[in-house]
Amino acid sequence: MTLTESSILIIDDNKEIRESLELFLMRHFTIAESLDSPKNLMYTLTSKSYDIILLDMNFSPGKHSGNEGLFWLREILHFNPDAVVILITAYGKVKLAVKAIKEGAFDFILKPWENEKLLSTIKAGIKYNKSKKEVKELTEQQINYSQQQNNQESFVIGTSLAMRKIHELIKKVAKTDANILITGENGTGKEVIARDIHRKSSRNNKLFMAVDLSALTESLFESELFGYKKGAFTDAKEDRAGKIETANKGTLFLDEIGNLSPNLQSKLLTVLQTKSITRLGDIESKPIDFRLICATNKSLTKLIKNENFREDLFFRINTVQIHIPPLRERKEDILPLSEFFLHQYTKKYNKPEFKLTKSAEAKLEKYSWPGNIRELKHSIERAVILSNEQYLTAENFDLSTSFDKALNKEVLNLNDIEKIAIQKAIEKTGGNMSKASEILGISRTTLYFKISKYGI
Repeated sequence: MTLTESSILIIDDNKEIRESLELFLMRHFTIAESLDSPKNLMYTLTSKSYDIILLDMNFSPGKHSGNEGLFWLREILHFNPDAVVILITAYGKVKLAVKAIKEGAFDFILKPWENEKLLSTIKAGIKYNKSKKEVKELTEQQINYSQQQNNQESFVIGTSLAMRKIHELIKKVAKTDANILITGENGTGKEVIARDIHRKSSRNNKLFMAVDLSALTESLFESELFGYKKGAFTDAKEDRAGKIETANKGTLFLDEIGNLSPNLQSKLLTVLQTKSITRLGDIESKPIDFRLICATNKSLTKLIKNENFREDLFFRINTVQIHIPPLRERKEDILPLSEFFLHQYTKKYNKPEFKLTKSAEAKLEKYSWPGNIRELKHSIERAVILSNEQYLTAENFDLSTSFDKALNKEVLNLNDIEKIAIQKAIEKTGGNMSKASEILGISRTTLYFKISKYGI
């Protein structure tokens, strides 16, 4: 007989009943365990989760009211509102059964029980439990999907030879489940490429879950990516699915993969090897099916050489690599991108359609765009906001930014340029972090992380 993959906890003070239930249930389910008293129940539930809890209603000699069972039912549901509890007693009354179900019990079984009746009730409870979990996961996915849709990036724009090659590569890899590594400088549009791959894949009706690894501290990594069980740590007030679990059946995009510490690289590698995750505070792993896309602005081969990145993880994430050249190396894309952003922001700010003059086009094409597409995007947005004229001229674009000053001083290190950009954004916004993060095109969490990183 094939056992049903489920765990049952029996709580009864009668040793013979516990042993009888365990022997019977172990013939049908993978796990059947018991407690002789509910006193240690809460400790047990913090260390392990069960699909079904069979709870006796009376534990004190001579008491048959069922109030003890109702008390512990409330305690269980307070600890875990999703717990499926089946009450069991030798003193069955219709009123008590109705009250127990109103309190949140799944069902009510009388002693002595009929094996078939008990079995069918437990199987119904397992089915109900599975259904509740699926609904909860679906709800979480829908919430995340809605949030992601609100932040949806633009389609991939570009007519240069480099971008045409990338378009062809996207067509080939999108229809597969191959792991993709996207490389390129900050602001080149790595997430846009990742979203386009997802959009053209067979998983496009599922969630695209983007995770900025540079914004996650070591202590937050596991809880954010793996999720946690209620009680796993002080602030874990309820069960929560992690980013990886939420991306089930969809696409998981890990940005700034090169920022992971060796310890976290090892944990991620385990997930990729086993295709399963274990929430913090849980002991049961859960199989996960997702398409992985990673991105980095760092040279992972150099990190491997310096023993800062695992070679086995590199091969796992790098089935196919897509490199996005910086904007200065594909100047043919500057004007198409400018027109796209121009249309996007005139619509966003409810302004009449702007046109670029020849002088504006020449200035945009001549500039080196060290901040890449992100910098171009914000330059167009700023010009649209500040201009009241139908035509945008060269004067509408102030490109004498700190980037140019940095380059003139031969500050070519990307970290230095990024630090200067952050300082400039904070200065321009008078210390308003929300506006500064918007100008930089990053989240506030990422901004605070980088401020700490650079000691600004």
